[in-house]
Amino acid sequence: MNTLLNDIKTEQFRPVYLLFGEEAYLRRRYRDRLADAIVPAEDTMNRSVFAGAKTEPQSIMDTGETMPFFAERRLIIVEDTGFFRSSSPELAAYLQSMPEYLHILFVENEIDKRSGMYKAVQKTGYVCEFTRMDEKKLAAWAGKLLADAGRKIRTSDMEYFLTCTGNDMTHIRLEIDKLINYTEGRDVVQREDIDAVTSVEIGNRIFEMIRCVTEGKRRRALALYADLLALREPPLRILALLARQYNQMLMTKMLASERTEPGEIAKLTGAPPFAVKNYLRAVRNIPEEDLKAALERCAAAEEDIKSGRMPDRLAVELLLLTD
Repeated sequence: MNTLLNDIKTEQFRPVYLLFGEEAYLRRRYRDRLADAIVPAEDTMNRSVFAGAKTEPQSIMDTGETMPFFAERRLIIVEDTGFFRSSSPELAAYLQSMPEYLHILFVENEIDKRSGMYKAVQKTGYVCEFTRMDEKKLAAWAGKLLADAGRKIRTSDMEYFLTCTGNDMTHIRLEIDKLINYTEGRDVVQREDIDAVTSVEIGNRIFEMIRCVTEGKRRRALALYADLLALREPPLRILALLARQYNQMLMTKMLASERTEPGEIAKLTGAPPFAVKNYLRAVRNIPEEDLKAALERCAAAEEDIKSGRMPDRLAVELLLLTD
């Protein structure tokens, strides 16, 4: 990212850029900053956008051959086309012989680093991957957003806030804005403010359901399930998330028994660090056999649904009621 910022500052732009990775918020932010620096958004004559899997490489190349209109540069933004997961040899070759006035900005979620397109961008331009931030960086970023709006927050309350929101930066940004508006006239964000306005990420609702089941609070678990259904979450997706979290909790318990550090557990399980903290607390009093049995019940429920033996909504409801 520092390279992108330096290119923007010095206005020394490379012919081609590839921005990719799972952190969509940063991808969009740097896409816009880089694109606006190369060719301002209002200059629609010299700025073109192609998006989607139906994009034809030839259309991009034809546009690239059009001289800029009363400007030094022409910019083409190419987004979510899948070119970096499938073969596009003609476009890969074009990237290595582009006109000097042309700049192409590729933005993708997933790529294959073995692809010819990826190698072509590496050779002629710059590749930047945007990964999920860890908990410490997220807390610092969210804290700065609050500070810029004249708000303060205790470290423990920030940890609680991130536990509610998850680690998606777009969602966190929206929830920060809600907190800022809700606390107008005050300079400290309290936990009560977080509870009042923050939308809890679905993964945390699923964890709360599991916690209620393991503690015997079946009625509360069913109420949470009803809330998710009211939010139009499909029962089969809820089941998949239940199975995923049970599996992460089982892995957490097994790794913790081997004295694995929480940060390493997060990497091995694919769970956010703050989720691992919750898992470690939750699995202390849950036998490993119970977690394995819960996973087996999830698999059985999925089989009942897909075979047509039981409606999806009822299958998940029974799962929550079964020991």
